[in-house]
Amino acid sequence: MNTISPNLNIMVKACEKASKSIIRDFGELENLQVSIKGPSDFVTSADKKVEKIIIEELSNSKKKFSFLTEESGFIENDDDNNIWIIDPIDGTTNFLHGIPHFAISIALQSHNEIVSGLIFDPVKDEMFYAEKNNGSYLNNKRIRVSKKKNINECLFASNGKKFKNVDLLTRKSGSAALDLAYVASGRYDGYFQDNLNLWDIAAGIILVNEAGGIINKIDLSKKNNIEVLAASTNINEKMLEKLNKF
Repeated sequence: MNTISPNLNIMVKACEKASKSIIRDFGELENLQVSIKGPSDFVTSADKKVEKIIIEELSNSKKKFSFLTEESGFIENDDDNNIWIIDPIDGTTNFLHGIPHFAISIALQSHNEIVSGLIFDPVKDEMFYAEKNNGSYLNNKRIRVSKKKNINECLFASNGKKFKNVDLLTRKSGSAALDLAYVASGRYDGYFQDNLNLWDIAAGIILVNEAGGIINKIDLSKKNNIEVLAASTNINEKMLEKLNKF
């Protein structure tokens, strides 16, 4: 792995430990599909279990940092200038239905700025991470946004109702975190969606920025109902032009 900060190293270790629980629970889902209780309660339990592991691991090293998490909300500790933002399983509907496309997302917000972000897909063993002024990486390999210039050759991700009739080639993957990671790595050329939560996108914000992409300014004090517009530098204005027609 390239040289990373102690904080990112902690995030990596927390992710690796939590991912073992996710993979084990994902393997159990096939049996639960036909159970009387059904898999929904199990997935909620899996979410909380993964979140607990991550919080414990991060707290062992940074006892004073605060947390914002999908399941527990805001957990205020002595240091509220440094906040871990966690989505334990981004893509829970995919997880619930046995679709292997979901991720752990962890970001570190320091003084109202995302300074580190990590998105880990445990099924594909793909770890996307970025730090401020240090670039974006996938499994230790530097990644950058797409270089395409013709918008008609581009592929976008979106799952928002607001843009459902836009004239762009789009895919709905079910994981906002991975959608942004895929923009950062050039797999998608852009991403647009509304009604998102901060924990869905916090890590993706820095991944896109550090990969040379453009993302709209996100108010980090706003936790819900967030709109995200992200793209490569070559495509961003063309994408916005298409979206502004709606």
